[in-house]
Amino acid sequence: MRKGENIYLRKDGRWEGRYPKGRKFNGRIKYGYIYGKTYTEVKQKLYPLKMQYETLQHVHGYSADTFEEWTKEWFDEVQEEVKPSTLSSYHYKLEKYIFPMIKDVSLNEISIDTGKKLLKNLQMNLANSTIQVIFRILNKCLNHARKVGKIVSNPFSDLKIPKAKNTKVRALTLSEQRRMMQAAANERRWYGIPALLALHSGMRIGEIAALKWEDIDFETNLIHVQHTYQRIKTSEMERKTQLIFTNSKTEASVRVIPMGATLKRLLTKHRKQSKSDFVFSTNGHPCEPRLLTHHFHKICSKAKLSNIHFHQLRHTFATRCLEAKKDIPSVSALLGHASTQMTLDTYVDAMLEQRYQMINEMEKLIS
Repeated sequence: MRKGENIYLRKDGRWEGRYPKGRKFNGRIKYGYIYGKTYTEVKQKLYPLKMQYETLQHVHGYSADTFEEWTKEWFDEVQEEVKPSTLSSYHYKLEKYIFPMIKDVSLNEISIDTGKKLLKNLQMNLANSTIQVIFRILNKCLNHARKVGKIVSNPFSDLKIPKAKNTKVRALTLSEQRRMMQAAANERRWYGIPALLALHSGMRIGEIAALKWEDIDFETNLIHVQHTYQRIKTSEMERKTQLIFTNSKTEASVRVIPMGATLKRLLTKHRKQSKSDFVFSTNGHPCEPRLLTHHFHKICSKAKLSNIHFHQLRHTFATRCLEAKKDIPSVSALLGHASTQMTLDTYVDAMLEQRYQMINEMEKLIS
């Protein structure tokens, strides 16, 4: 071996050359290896590889951590910043769709061509909306690697992902809503109240499941939304999902909702019969969302409503508020949206009638 060449004669008689591919998270150099029958053969192969990886580290970055290794580090860093359900979604989508293709690829070897191959593969089996979500996660992951200096730039930042078609969630008509409310009101015990609560408050099913009596102020008629109870996927083999009770993560989702007379009457009556800290409970524990959904589908069946899911009640609440000509900022705050623009984008159709009225008023003014 000549000094600095990294070419060795092995015990089996072959020559081995090694070249630096980058550095691992612990600072150690990661090497690549080539073999040949003669010293000259290895030297000729080694030089272009050294140049290739020297250029690669200069252009793309020094990190030779595999993509899978980096995601573990990334998860550790972001777990305090995102909801457990969001982190679970990151885990699931990366493990199911991305790791099979690039988990062993070094960070500094991921390129836009890698992204194009990923995209092509995903398009064979997934809808554009799912692909959009996957690449949002990938971009968050790689942008963080760039932020901490692992790579020079995010190779997927210029990748064009096909736009997903907007699938609008349909609100119940007034007639459908009245049928549902009648069926829910006739349910035994408390089984119909969660649906009525969603229709009168716009709360999500996880927020309803997590609601405690201490969150409801019957004197000021206010409901404080600050927790959620969800079943999320896990990475553990022995159990695929788990239930978690957490604080709401964003400022917008922690909110106060005024309680109308109808809802107050329902909850006051239910409170007298309740023996739990939770508004809806089983054996003293919060009632899991799947059970609330089970009772909801029974109500839908009795109301002769098909293909309706619980989240549509939230959309129905928002639509009724907009039809009552309430201002966008108030509706946005009631829903816990991060911005009024999100409310506008989601409920644009519900405001169509108001636009008709505006045009009619404008024409009266100028005629």
